[in-house]
Amino acid sequence: MEEIMEFMHDFNPLTIAIRLVLAMIFGGAIGIERGKQGRAAGMRTHILVCLGAALVTMIGFFTTEVLGYSNDPLRIAAQVVSGIGFLGVGTILLKGRFQITGLTTAAGLWCAATIGLSLGAGFYEGALIVFICAILTITIVSRLESTLNRKYRRFGMYVEITSDKAVRVALDMMEQKWRISDIQITSPRSGTSGNVGIEVNIHNRNFLTTPDEIAKVLEKEEYVVFALESI
Repeated sequence: MEEIMEFMHDFNPLTIAIRLVLAMIFGGAIGIERGKQGRAAGMRTHILVCLGAALVTMIGFFTTEVLGYSNDPLRIAAQVVSGIGFLGVGTILLKGRFQITGLTTAAGLWCAATIGLSLGAGFYEGALIVFICAILTITIVSRLESTLNRKYRRFGMYVEITSDKAVRVALDMMEQKWRISDIQITSPRSGTSGNVGIEVNIHNRNFLTTPDEIAKVLEKEEYVVFALESI
């Protein structure tokens, strides 16, 4: 076993091929789940990221071990860690107040890059462990996260009231009925002079109340013009 691992850590055409094939397999496996979720960065993107990171790492070792240069073999590879961030940013979209998509995909791309760096350096053990953890995170942990988010969901509400004198009354009423946070006083969306807008986050444990139900309760108050979910 020691002889096999010693050979695997060596830098030769066979180990180069093995590292690149593993980069394709590991990167592709992470990308499959993202592809199933309809994300822009799917299997092919993750494969290319992992492959590229592995090759960049091996370029450093090639220049030192084969060509005999005295440069740091990981100097080029270090740029991948920061450089992959630009690709990850392209997958992040802000759709609403609580709707940010692409963060997991961006993190997956960065993780795929680190796996590629590990494989390129011959650090198979680290690459395998991170690969297993990554697969567990985007499958099993993802389901657990969804369950917790459903239980402790929060959403934004916009409430337009007739005057600034009713702001404190409205906030006290909402605090008594629901737990609110991140309060913002804004200009009225209706454009009506004298009206005041209030935006708050409502923490809705166990989905006991829907935004529509909260809006109906608020609109029964004489100082409330209208209320709706803020997205």
